[in-house]
Amino acid sequence: MSNQRKRHTPEQNVRKLGQADRLLGEGNTVADACRELGVTEQTYYRWRNQYGGMKADDAKRLKQLEKQNATLKRLLAEAELEKAALKELAEGNF
Repeated sequence: MSNQRKRHTPEQNVRKLGQADRLLGEGNTVADACRELGVTEQTYYRWRNQYGGMKADDAKRLKQLEKQNATLKRLLAEAELEKAALKELAEGNF
């Protein structure tokens, strides 16, 4: 059997948390709910921590913002490197 991890989208995570809440409301334990959803308790608690009271749309927007933030950080780092290289060239330290 493959030991490959499944990747869920943030929207799927929020939906599964909603299902878990329903199962827990029916009197199931966290372990039972996790077994039903096919995730580990560790994953459940990580998702609960990360996506707490979010709706699926909120989770999707968060993911988009995180991706945009990473792109902007990369662009800033590239610009700073270019600026430093140009400064060195202007000072003649090459």
